[in-house]
Amino acid sequence: MDLPTALYEPAGDGRWRATDLTIGPWDAGAQHGGPPAALLAREVERATGIPTGQTVRLAFDILGPVPVGEVRVEARVLRPGRRVELVEATLDAGGRPLMRVTAWRMRAAEGPVAAETPPGHGPDDGQRMVLDVFPREVAYHRALEWRLVAGGGFEVPGPATAWTRPDCTLVPEEPISPLQHLLVMTDASSGLSSVLDWTTTNFANVDLVVALRRPPRGEWLCTDAVTHLGGAGTAQCFAALYDAEGLVGRSTQSLLVEPR
Repeated sequence: MDLPTALYEPAGDGRWRATDLTIGPWDAGAQHGGPPAALLAREVERATGIPTGQTVRLAFDILGPVPVGEVRVEARVLRPGRRVELVEATLDAGGRPLMRVTAWRMRAAEGPVAAETPPGHGPDDGQRMVLDVFPREVAYHRALEWRLVAGGGFEVPGPATAWTRPDCTLVPEEPISPLQHLLVMTDASSGLSSVLDWTTTNFANVDLVVALRRPPRGEWLCTDAVTHLGGAGTAQCFAALYDAEGLVGRSTQSLLVEPR
């Protein structure tokens, strides 16, 4: 099977055309949240005034379904600075804003280092996952290789831990960065740790917040995720995010829960 080699193809003037690798689980015409989050993070780092700095927090708002088609991204620095800056990036389709992020970035400098504690189980300890929740043969689940090390994954309700590595790039002729990979993966944490039946219930997230203690490094990244139902048509997903060296950061997602 010939798969796309990138999540997006250039369409000129800040526009990108989504490939089938962005297709989400709910609607074949709508993207999974991970790829556009990574595309926005790329735009943030292109707009930065601290080119050797690091992104320490990204807060995404999903304003509407992002179509599997042509989108446009742009960014601006909201709060410039030599040591700390706030950057905003937006994504729209057909002139309609559909996703945005505000990102705090800081200069990189020598400082105290906490001892790293590698995760108890690495990707070699995991079982390669087959994601049957995606009805199409080519969709988001083909963008990453998934290795499950704890829990039942996408098929069995409950907390789960999985390692991933990219099977494609974000855009052509650019290696996918560890931060971009992290975002492609992390938006799936609520699906990985789902506590509801995919066939009868929608539980799409309206946001994604990622706080980083340091930049992710290496080929393999891990999400250790748990979802808690709120009892009033909502839920929250929390995930600890790792690379092979130790904890990178944490994420949260707010979920709207309703019958499918």
